[in-house]
Amino acid sequence: MTDQPQNVFGGVDTHTDTHHAAVVDQVGRHLADAQFPTTNQGYRALLDWLRSHGTVRAVGVEGTGSYGTQLARVLGAAGLTVFDINRPDRRIRHQQGKSDPIDAYAAAQAVASGRATIIPKTHGGAAEALRLLHTARTSAVKARTQAINQIRSHLVTAPDTLRAQLRSMSSPDLIATCARLRPTADLTDPAAAAKFTLRRLTRISTKKSMSTTPS
Repeated sequence: MTDQPQNVFGGVDTHTDTHHAAVVDQVGRHLADAQFPTTNQGYRALLDWLRSHGTVRAVGVEGTGSYGTQLARVLGAAGLTVFDINRPDRRIRHQQGKSDPIDAYAAAQAVASGRATIIPKTHGGAAEALRLLHTARTSAVKARTQAINQIRSHLVTAPDTLRAQLRSMSSPDLIATCARLRPTADLTDPAAAAKFTLRRLTRISTKKSMSTTPS
């Protein structure tokens, strides 16, 4: 009679450069753990390693919306059921402390016990493309707003002539005017330093390349 492969459950503690994986059996007993690089080859090696311990019923992956995104894609494409693990069990953290193997085993045990129920987003297709574009736009708007706020803050202490010229302008006019400022090469002069700073902040807000010296 041929022994059937045992059913196992995987768990992965994810990081920027490495992922730590663990495997448990159906009752949550620790079988093995190992670390893998966050590369395509590393993801495949992690998948093969999981399967080497038996029939993988499901895998719990921490941070499927961040560090674990690509691994979740690879596992899902290989036909495995993947669950998102938000954080290790607090009771286990309190009893055993924090380490990559502990967190990986905790993720695997959460899946084996049925506590893990969240199916991660696919992070693919048009929805993912739109999310990335929206993130880029939001970041650009935020950077522009911060730069404009800094420009107005610097105007408070700018030389009187420069402050009088710029203080009542709308944001678009202020950006356009500051972009045309031509400071002298002597940055020990407060007026030249103010013009240089305002022009540099303007270039940040408009995403143009910045020069470190006056031209």
